Amino acid sequence: MVGLTASDVHPTLGVKIFSAGVGACVADVITFPLDTAKVRLQVQGECQTSSAIRYKGVLGTITTLAKTEGPMKLYSGLPAGLQRQISFASLRIGLYDSVQEFFTTGTETPASLGSKISAGLTTGGVAVFIGQPTEVVKVRLQAQSHLHGLQPRYTGTYNAYRIIATTEGLTGLWKGTTPNLMRNVIINCTELVTYDLMKEALVKNKLLADDVPCHLVSALIAGFCTTLLASPVDVVKTRFVNSTPGQYKSVPSCAMTMFTKEGPTAFFKGFVPSFLRLGSWNVIMFVCFEQLKRELMKSRQTVDCAT
Repeated sequence: MVGLTASDVHPTLGVKIFSAGVGACVADVITFPLDTAKVRLQVQGECQTSSAIRYKGVLGTITTLAKTEGPMKLYSGLPAGLQRQISFASLRIGLYDSVQEFFTTGTETPASLGSKISAGLTTGGVAVFIGQPTEVVKVRLQAQSHLHGLQPRYTGTYNAYRIIATTEGLTGLWKGTTPNLMRNVIINCTELVTYDLMKEALVKNKLLADDVPCHLVSALIAGFCTTLLASPVDVVKTRFVNSTPGQYKSVPSCAMTMFTKEGPTAFFKGFVPSFLRLGSWNVIMFVCFEQLKRELMKSRQTVDCAT
């Protein structure tokens, strides 16, 4: 990102990837109940049986889930979620600066908006293809319920990987790649570019120093902008990934079914938990990411000086 580290040393690629992965995992552990609430609200409407539990709002969804299925249900799919952050967030965030530098090679001017967007598109696209299986498993574990006599589709993370691969083929683990690619391209570009631009503006105009308050404000604004733009694609992605084989013919069919049966507001289901989750996730991740980069580079300098 913009600005130098506290030690005025540019972080190495390994430090960026490691810091991004650790920061993303910390953020995921803390905000995972919000993500589960978001998924439940997004898939609500597919089952119209009178006995189905209706979730209302973020707090209501979390409370209802904890009461009816147990508090641990809020963390169903967490192992897959952490695997997703390690294989996905570490790459899309950790590689962003390096890819941005690649697009500006040969120019003496600072990175343009086009270079920033191109870097976000590239790292987001690569990360989706690598991490899609973890996304499929995470969403399905979060969405499944054992209530009303329904038999859970999966008993755990690795059971889900095995069943999906054996019943739907290996391509089943990459189900929903298209909407997830669209979602994460939007998220990656908006999140990283907005954070980068906000941080640069705050530091350049001397409103805030390149430290925790600046990172916090930049991350929160980036989280809101990202949620607003990505919500429709995110809902379609969740519905399609969670669907049983044959439920929807295609991603456009899924989107059209939602529109005709539930109206345009269906595309913004779970918006509040999405923002609360993404906003808080961004704040925790970016603050951890920036601080961890600095501490690792300080430690590296200390070791180099000692030797």
